[in-house]
Amino acid sequence: MSLDYLWTGFAVALQWHNLLFGLAGCFLGTLVGALPAIGPINGIALLLPLLYSMGVPADSTMILLAGIYYGAEYGGRISSILLNVPGDAGAVMTALDGYPLARQGRASEALAISGISSFVGGMLAVVGLTFFAPLLGRLAIGFGPAEYFVLMVFAFATLSSMVGHAPVKTMIGCAVGLALTTVGLDPTSGAYRFTFGEPELSDGIEFIILVIGLFSISEVLFMLEHQFHGRLQPIDVGHGFPSWATLRSCIVTVLRSSGIGFVIGVLPGTGASVSSAIAYTTEKRLLDHGTFGKGDARGLAAPEAANNAAAGGAFVPMLTLGVPGSGTTAVMLGALMLYNITPGPQLFVERPEIAGGLIASMYIGNVLLLLLNLPMVHLFVRLLTVPNWVLIPGILVLSFLGVFSMYGSVLSIYLMLGVGVLGYLARKLDIDLAPIVLGFVLGHVAETNLRNALAISGGEVSILFESTISLVLWAMAALILVAPWLLRKRQRPAG
Repeated sequence: MSLDYLWTGFAVALQWHNLLFGLAGCFLGTLVGALPAIGPINGIALLLPLLYSMGVPADSTMILLAGIYYGAEYGGRISSILLNVPGDAGAVMTALDGYPLARQGRASEALAISGISSFVGGMLAVVGLTFFAPLLGRLAIGFGPAEYFVLMVFAFATLSSMVGHAPVKTMIGCAVGLALTTVGLDPTSGAYRFTFGEPELSDGIEFIILVIGLFSISEVLFMLEHQFHGRLQPIDVGHGFPSWATLRSCIVTVLRSSGIGFVIGVLPGTGASVSSAIAYTTEKRLLDHGTFGKGDARGLAAPEAANNAAAGGAFVPMLTLGVPGSGTTAVMLGALMLYNITPGPQLFVERPEIAGGLIASMYIGNVLLLLLNLPMVHLFVRLLTVPNWVLIPGILVLSFLGVFSMYGSVLSIYLMLGVGVLGYLARKLDIDLAPIVLGFVLGHVAETNLRNALAISGGEVSILFESTISLVLWAMAALILVAPWLLRKRQRPAG
C-alpha cells in the first residue's frame, strides 16, 4: 500500500482546529478512563450525536473520538495504580503490580513507567497500523470460532505461570472465575443458567461489576479493617521518576508486550482485557523470580504497553474490513456510517483524509498524551494524601455511581457488594484475585467459541485441529506448558 494517504492525513491532522480536537479528545479520554466503569465507549457514545448535530466534519469527529479512545487507555491506570480501583477492563492487570508500587511509596515512579510504556505501546501500534493493516486484516478474517477457542487455550496455558507457590489456591481462583461465566443465558441454546428466577441475571454477571467488586469494594473493606485496628498508615507519595536502570529493565518487556497487544487487538472481540492478561502472564512466566504481584516494574509495564497496542490494533479490522475490533471501535464504525463513509481497503484510496487523518492524529495524540501525563504525575499522586475519612467514602461513591450509571439497576449494586465480600474473603485466604478475573474473561470467550465451532462442525472435535492457525496455536500452548519442565530437567545435575 502506498503511503500517500498518510501524508494527506498529516496535512489534515496538523490543521489547528484538528489539533485542538485531538488535544480535547486526549484530555477527555484521560478523565473518562480514570473514572471507574465509565470507559471510552460511553464517552464516545455520548459525544457522537452532539458532534454530528453540530455539523462537525467527519475527519475532526474521528480525530476527537480516537483521542478519547486511546486517552482512556492512559487514564485507566491512574485509579488502578493509586487506589487499586481499575478504571476500565484493560487496567485490571495494571493494578497487580502498580498498586503495590504505590503502597511502597513509589507512586510517582509507577505512573511514569505506566505513561512511558503506554506511549511506546501506542506508537508501535500506530506504526503497525500504518504498514501492516491490509496483511493483518486478512489474518483477522482467518480466525473463526475454532481458532478463537484455541487462542483461549493458549491464553490458559500462559495462565499456568501464575500458579507459583500456591497452585491449589490459584486453581480455585480460576475455577471461581470460570463458574461465574456460566451465569445467564446459554450462548447457543438460549437456556437460563443459574439465574434463580431473576430476569436481570439473564445477561450474566457483567465484567465491570466483577472488577469493581473484586478490587474496589474489597480494598475498601481492607482499609476499614486496618483503620479499625489502627494499622492504616499514610503512604509516602514519592517524588522521583524511575531510574534509568528501572526503565532499561522494562525495555524488552515493553517491546514484547506491545507486539502481543497489537496482534491480539487486531482480532475482533478480544480487546485490552485479553491482551493485557496474556502479556502479563507471558512476562511473569519468562521473568518472574517471586517479584511479580509485589511491585515489579516489568509487571506494570507489560499490561500498560499491551493495552495501548491493542487499542491501536483494534483499528486494523475496522478500517480495512469494516469489522470492529472492539466495542469502542464498533461505535466509531457507526460514526463512519453516520457520515455515509464505508470502511474497507478502498477507504485509504477514496477518502485518504479520513483514514490518513485518523492514523496521523494517533501519532500526534500519543505524543500529546505523554506530554500531558508526565508533568501531571505529581498532581495525580496527591490523591494518596487525601484523608481516609474522605478517600474511603469517595471510592465507594465512584464505585456505586459507576456501576449504577452503566446498568441502572439496584441488583447490580447488590452484585457488586457481594463480589466485593467474595474478593475480601479471597484476599484474607491469600487467594490471588488475578486468576478469578482471567478465568472469567477467558472462560466466556472460550465457551462461546467452542460451542459455535462444534455447532458448525456438527459436533466433530476435529474442527479444532483443521486450520494452520489452530495447529500453530496448539503447538505454542504445548510448548509453554512443556518448556519449563524440560528446562528443569536439563538443569538437573547428572547422577
